[in-house]
Amino acid sequence: MTQGVLAAGDAAPDFTAPRDGGETVTLSDLEGQSVVLYFYPRDDTPGCTTEAVDFSALVPEFQAQNTVIIGVSRDSVAKHDRFRDKHDLKVMLVADETGKITEDYGVWVEKKMYGKTSMGIERATFLIDDQGIVRQIWRKVKAKGHAAEVLDAVRAAP
Repeated sequence: MTQGVLAAGDAAPDFTAPRDGGETVTLSDLEGQSVVLYFYPRDDTPGCTTEAVDFSALVPEFQAQNTVIIGVSRDSVAKHDRFRDKHDLKVMLVADETGKITEDYGVWVEKKMYGKTSMGIERATFLIDDQGIVRQIWRKVKAKGHAAEVLDAVRAAP
């Protein structure tokens, strides 16, 4: 990592965390598949819902490219389950309740809204190859159209 900031070419920080449905997921267990790891601020908010629904709609296309999609926020597993069920989501939702994953990926950042400063998750996506190396990073993502853009990048990857 370059000065604490994750960059393309770096090894993706490994993690084991609880996910929707009460299971756990370990990133290194997914070696042999590419992973789209996307970070979002909060379940069931407009932008986060758009992003999750769009990624879910494209799951078959990502699967055809041997790629798994994982959404990460600091919401609880119970909130993830409700979010998944309400919108019929097909992506894995990881609960980063300790904040370690968001900090390891450098997406826990200072945000300014209405003149107030607070800490929160920067909407960002990491494309991790089948060997656990970060291949592409999108920061300050706009939710609409993002899933299709990521799919294009997965298809174009060597």
